[in-house]
Amino acid sequence: MADNNSNNPKNTNEVSDPGRRSFVKNTGIAVGGVAGGALLGGLFSNRSKNDTNSNSTADKGSGREKRYEEARMYFTRIADFAILEQAVERIFPEDHNGPGAIELGVPYYIDKQLAGPYGSNVGDYRQGPFIGSKAAASDSSLDRGQIFINGLRTMDAESLKRFDTNFAKATEDQQLEIMTDFADDKVEIKGISSKGFFNLLRSTTLEGAYCDPLYGGNRDMKGWKMKEYPGAIASYAHMIEEDQFVKMDQVSLTDYQPK
Repeated sequence: MADNNSNNPKNTNEVSDPGRRSFVKNTGIAVGGVAGGALLGGLFSNRSKNDTNSNSTADKGSGREKRYEEARMYFTRIADFAILEQAVERIFPEDHNGPGAIELGVPYYIDKQLAGPYGSNVGDYRQGPFIGSKAAASDSSLDRGQIFINGLRTMDAESLKRFDTNFAKATEDQQLEIMTDFADDKVEIKGISSKGFFNLLRSTTLEGAYCDPLYGGNRDMKGWKMKEYPGAIASYAHMIEEDQFVKMDQVSLTDYQPK
Protein backbone atom coordinates (compact mmCIF):
# COMPACT_ATOMS: atom_id res chain seq x y z
CA MET A 1 0.00 0.00 0.00
CA ALA A 2 2.83 2.39 0.87
CA ASP A 3 4.55 4.34 -1.86
CA ASN A 4 8.27 4.90 -1.42
CA ASN A 5 8.30 7.78 -3.90
CA SER A 6 6.39 10.20 -1.69
CA ASN A 7 8.14 13.48 -0.90
CA ASN A 8 8.86 14.93 2.49
CA PRO A 9 6.07 17.21 3.67
CA LYS A 10 6.26 20.96 3.66
CA ASN A 11 6.04 22.83 6.92
CA THR A 12 2.44 24.01 7.03
CA ASN A 13 2.66 25.42 10.53
CA GLU A 14 4.34 28.78 9.89
CA VAL A 15 3.08 31.80 11.78
CA SER A 16 0.50 33.83 9.90
CA ASP A 17 -2.36 36.20 10.59
CA PRO A 18 -4.82 35.76 13.52
CA GLY A 19 -7.55 34.60 11.15
CA ARG A 20 -5.96 31.27 10.36
CA ARG A 21 -8.85 29.32 11.85
CA SER A 22 -11.49 31.27 9.95
CA PHE A 23 -12.92 28.01 8.58
CA VAL A 24 -13.97 26.94 12.08
CA LYS A 25 -15.29 30.28 13.32
CA ASN A 26 -19.04 30.42 13.98
CA THR A 27 -19.14 26.64 13.74
CA GLY A 28 -20.41 24.26 16.42
CA ILE A 29 -17.52 22.22 17.77
CA ALA A 30 -18.10 18.50 17.46
CA VAL A 31 -16.95 16.62 20.54
CA GLY A 32 -16.96 12.85 20.29
CA GLY A 33 -19.07 10.99 17.75
CA VAL A 34 -18.08 9.04 14.67
CA ALA A 35 -17.48 10.74 11.73
CA GLY A 36 -16.57 13.08 4.08
CA GLY A 37 -13.07 15.28 -18.41
CA ALA A 38 -10.10 12.99 -17.65
CA LEU A 39 -10.62 13.66 -13.98
CA LEU A 40 -14.08 12.16 -14.00
CA GLY A 41 -12.84 8.98 -15.65
CA GLY A 42 -11.04 7.92 -12.49
CA LEU A 43 -13.06 9.95 -10.05
CA PHE A 44 -14.51 7.16 -7.98
CA SER A 45 -11.61 4.73 -8.31
CA ASN A 46 -9.57 4.70 -5.13
CA ARG A 47 -6.57 2.95 -6.64
CA SER A 48 -3.73 4.03 -8.86
CA LYS A 49 -0.56 2.37 -10.12
CA ASN A 50 1.38 5.63 -10.17
CA ASP A 51 1.27 7.60 -6.95
CA THR A 52 4.40 9.74 -6.99
CA ASN A 53 5.31 13.23 -5.84
CA SER A 54 3.09 13.00 -2.77
CA ASN A 55 3.28 15.48 0.10
CA SER A 56 2.07 12.99 2.71
CA THR A 57 3.36 12.87 6.27
CA ALA A 58 1.96 9.37 6.64
CA ASP A 59 4.69 7.36 5.00
CA LYS A 60 7.95 9.20 5.12
CA GLY A 61 10.15 11.46 7.17
CA SER A 62 7.71 13.25 9.45
CA GLY A 63 10.28 13.36 12.24
CA ARG A 64 7.99 11.88 14.87
CA GLU A 65 7.67 8.47 16.45
CA LYS A 66 6.14 5.82 14.23
CA ARG A 67 2.63 4.88 15.34
CA TYR A 68 1.61 1.48 14.08
CA GLU A 69 -2.10 2.18 14.46
CA GLU A 70 -1.77 4.97 11.89
CA ALA A 71 -2.09 3.11 8.61
CA ARG A 72 -4.31 4.10 5.72
CA MET A 73 -7.33 1.84 5.38
CA TYR A 74 -9.46 3.75 2.87
CA PHE A 75 -7.12 6.06 0.97
CA THR A 76 -5.05 3.61 -1.03
CA ARG A 77 -3.62 6.47 -3.11
CA ILE A 78 -1.01 8.44 -1.21
CA ALA A 79 -1.74 11.47 -3.40
CA ASP A 80 -5.36 11.61 -2.18
CA PHE A 81 -4.25 11.33 1.44
CA ALA A 82 -1.72 14.15 0.97
CA ILE A 83 -4.50 16.43 -0.29
CA LEU A 84 -6.60 15.49 2.73
CA GLU A 85 -3.75 16.27 5.11
CA GLN A 86 -3.19 19.73 3.72
CA ALA A 87 -6.93 20.49 3.57
CA VAL A 88 -7.61 19.58 7.20
CA GLU A 89 -4.51 21.50 8.31
CA ARG A 90 -5.87 24.62 6.61
CA ILE A 91 -9.16 24.17 8.49
CA PHE A 92 -7.48 23.46 11.84
CA PRO A 93 -3.89 24.77 11.67
CA GLU A 94 -1.26 24.70 14.35
CA ASP A 95 -0.95 28.03 16.14
CA HIS A 96 -0.26 29.49 19.58
CA ASN A 97 -3.28 27.61 20.96
CA GLY A 98 -1.82 24.20 20.19
CA PRO A 99 -1.31 21.53 17.53
CA GLY A 100 -3.01 21.42 14.16
CA ALA A 101 -5.04 18.72 12.48
CA ILE A 102 -2.09 16.70 11.21
CA GLU A 103 -0.45 16.45 14.63
CA LEU A 104 -3.81 15.55 16.17
CA GLY A 105 -4.17 12.60 13.77
CA VAL A 106 -7.24 14.00 12.03
CA PRO A 107 -6.37 12.56 8.57
CA TYR A 108 -6.22 9.05 10.03
CA TYR A 109 -9.46 9.57 11.91
CA ILE A 110 -11.21 10.47 8.64
CA ASP A 111 -9.54 7.55 6.86
CA LYS A 112 -10.78 5.08 9.47
CA GLN A 113 -14.31 6.46 9.36
CA LEU A 114 -14.50 6.23 5.58
CA ALA A 115 -13.18 2.66 5.67
CA GLY A 116 -16.12 1.60 7.86
CA PRO A 117 -19.92 1.74 7.62
CA TYR A 118 -19.91 5.55 7.88
CA GLY A 119 -18.02 5.85 4.61
CA SER A 120 -20.49 3.76 2.65
CA ASN A 121 -23.58 5.24 4.36
CA VAL A 122 -24.67 1.93 5.82
CA GLY A 123 -28.09 2.33 7.42
CA ASP A 124 -28.86 5.61 5.65
CA TYR A 125 -31.84 6.08 3.37
CA ARG A 126 -30.32 5.85 -0.12
CA GLN A 127 -33.24 6.10 -2.55
CA GLY A 128 -33.85 8.97 -4.97
CA PRO A 129 -34.77 11.39 -6.23
CA PHE A 130 -31.38 13.09 -6.00
CA ILE A 131 -30.73 16.71 -6.87
CA GLY A 132 -27.28 16.40 -8.42
CA SER A 133 -24.53 19.00 -8.20
CA LYS A 134 -26.37 21.22 -5.71
CA ALA A 135 -26.87 18.46 -3.18
CA ALA A 136 -25.75 18.52 0.41
CA ALA A 137 -23.78 15.47 1.54
CA SER A 138 -26.88 13.87 3.04
CA ASP A 139 -28.85 14.31 -0.21
CA SER A 140 -26.22 13.15 -2.70
CA SER A 141 -26.37 9.92 -4.67
CA LEU A 142 -22.71 9.44 -3.67
CA ASP A 143 -21.72 7.84 -0.39
CA ARG A 144 -19.36 9.71 1.92
CA GLY A 145 -16.30 7.85 0.70
CA GLN A 146 -17.07 8.77 -2.91
CA ILE A 147 -17.75 12.36 -1.88
CA PHE A 148 -14.30 12.62 -0.31
CA ILE A 149 -12.52 11.08 -3.30
CA ASN A 150 -14.53 13.30 -5.66
CA GLY A 151 -14.01 16.47 -3.63
CA LEU A 152 -10.31 16.02 -2.91
CA ARG A 153 -9.47 15.28 -6.53
CA THR A 154 -11.49 18.26 -7.68
CA MET A 155 -9.47 20.43 -5.27
CA ASP A 156 -6.31 19.04 -6.83
CA ALA A 157 -7.62 19.70 -10.34
CA GLU A 158 -8.46 23.29 -9.36
CA SER A 159 -4.94 23.79 -8.02
CA LEU A 160 -3.40 22.47 -11.23
CA LYS A 161 -5.66 24.69 -13.31
CA ARG A 162 -5.06 27.86 -11.29
CA PHE A 163 -1.48 27.50 -10.08
CA ASP A 164 0.05 24.71 -12.19
CA THR A 165 0.86 22.69 -9.09
CA ASN A 166 -0.81 19.97 -7.04
CA PHE A 167 -2.91 21.07 -4.08
CA ALA A 168 -0.59 19.35 -1.61
CA LYS A 169 2.37 21.37 -2.94
CA ALA A 170 0.57 24.71 -3.29
CA THR A 171 1.24 27.55 -0.86
CA GLU A 172 -1.05 28.07 2.11
CA ASP A 173 -2.59 31.14 0.49
CA GLN A 174 -3.28 29.20 -2.71
CA GLN A 175 -4.84 26.35 -0.76
CA LEU A 176 -7.00 28.78 1.21
CA GLU A 177 -8.15 30.48 -1.98
CA ILE A 178 -9.37 27.17 -3.38
CA MET A 179 -11.00 26.06 -0.14
CA THR A 180 -12.74 29.41 0.29
CA ASP A 181 -14.26 29.01 -3.17
CA PHE A 182 -15.43 25.53 -2.17
CA ALA A 183 -17.00 26.92 1.00
CA ASP A 184 -18.71 29.63 -1.07
CA ASP A 185 -20.04 27.02 -3.53
CA LYS A 186 -18.13 28.48 -6.49
CA VAL A 187 -16.68 25.19 -7.78
CA GLU A 188 -18.54 22.53 -9.73
CA ILE A 189 -18.32 18.94 -8.46
CA LYS A 190 -20.13 15.98 -9.95
CA GLY A 191 -22.90 14.70 -7.69
CA ILE A 192 -22.65 17.22 -4.84
CA SER A 193 -22.24 20.94 -4.26
CA SER A 194 -18.73 22.12 -3.41
CA LYS A 195 -20.20 23.69 -0.27
CA GLY A 196 -21.72 20.33 0.66
CA PHE A 197 -18.31 18.66 0.34
CA PHE A 198 -16.59 21.43 2.27
CA ASN A 199 -19.10 21.23 5.12
CA LEU A 200 -18.54 17.47 5.36
CA LEU A 201 -14.77 17.99 5.34
CA ARG A 202 -14.99 20.65 8.05
CA SER A 203 -17.30 18.65 10.31
CA THR A 204 -15.15 15.51 10.13
CA THR A 205 -12.03 17.60 10.77
CA LEU A 206 -13.53 18.94 13.99
CA GLU A 207 -14.68 15.47 14.99
CA GLY A 208 -11.15 14.15 14.48
CA ALA A 209 -9.67 16.95 16.57
CA TYR A 210 -11.98 16.43 19.55
CA CYS A 211 -13.15 12.80 19.46
CA ASP A 212 -12.11 10.20 21.99
CA PRO A 213 -8.69 8.87 20.87
CA LEU A 214 -10.36 5.46 20.63
CA TYR A 215 -11.63 6.55 17.20
CA GLY A 216 -8.22 7.43 15.81
CA GLY A 217 -8.11 11.22 16.24
CA ASN A 218 -7.31 13.64 19.09
CA ARG A 219 -3.85 12.10 19.39
CA ASP A 220 -2.65 11.89 22.99
CA MET A 221 -5.79 13.83 23.95
CA LYS A 222 -4.09 17.07 22.84
CA GLY A 223 -7.34 18.43 21.42
CA TRP A 224 -8.98 18.09 24.83
CA LYS A 225 -5.93 19.55 26.57
CA MET A 226 -6.16 22.70 24.43
CA LYS A 227 -9.73 23.26 25.66
CA GLU A 228 -9.09 21.90 29.17
CA TYR A 229 -11.85 19.41 28.52
CA PRO A 230 -11.47 16.40 30.85
CA GLY A 231 -12.85 13.80 28.46
CA ALA A 232 -14.75 10.66 29.43
CA ILE A 233 -15.25 11.34 33.13
CA ALA A 234 -17.63 8.76 34.60
CA SER A 235 -18.66 10.82 37.61
CA TYR A 236 -18.07 14.21 39.21
CA ALA A 237 -19.50 13.15 42.57
CA HIS A 238 -16.14 13.29 44.34
CA MET A 239 -15.63 16.98 43.47
CA ILE A 240 -19.12 18.41 43.15
CA GLU A 241 -18.86 20.28 46.46
CA GLU A 242 -15.45 21.82 45.76
CA ASP A 243 -15.36 25.60 46.18
CA GLN A 244 -12.41 26.13 43.86
CA PHE A 245 -12.03 25.47 40.15
CA VAL A 246 -10.80 21.92 39.65
CA LYS A 247 -8.39 21.29 36.82
CA MET A 248 -8.59 17.64 35.82
CA ASP A 249 -6.38 15.31 33.86
CA GLN A 250 -7.87 14.03 30.63
CA VAL A 251 -9.44 10.56 30.63
CA SER A 252 -10.12 8.44 27.54
CA LEU A 253 -12.50 5.51 27.24
CA THR A 254 -9.39 3.35 26.99
CA ASP A 255 -8.50 4.25 30.58
CA TYR A 256 -11.55 2.35 31.82
CA GLN A 257 -10.46 -0.92 30.26
CA PRO A 258 -8.65 -3.39 32.50
CA LYS A 259 -4.98 -3.89 31.81
